[in-house]
Amino acid sequence: MKIYIGNLNYETTDAELKALFQEYGEVASLIVCTWRETGKPRGYGFCSMPNDAEANAAIAGLNGKEVGGRTLRVAEAHNQD
Repeated sequence: MKIYIGNLNYETTDAELKALFQEYGEVASLIVCTWRETGKPRGYGFCSMPNDAEANAAIAGLNGKEVGGRTLRVAEAHNQD
């Protein structure tokens, strides 16, 4: 399952975010999105977890959690096809 992570502190790293999600299960991939021109974080990212039960637990456990002074918004990502 692909998970959207929003309202990230601009100082949050991929490694810090991956550690949060690994508390709930296996993380296949994780990325904090950055601006192409500057390389600075955009304040959101995505995590992929192969096990849906673990992914749903991560969503339930991390949505609304304060990280780096900001309240995370965590939800299943939806394709924009």
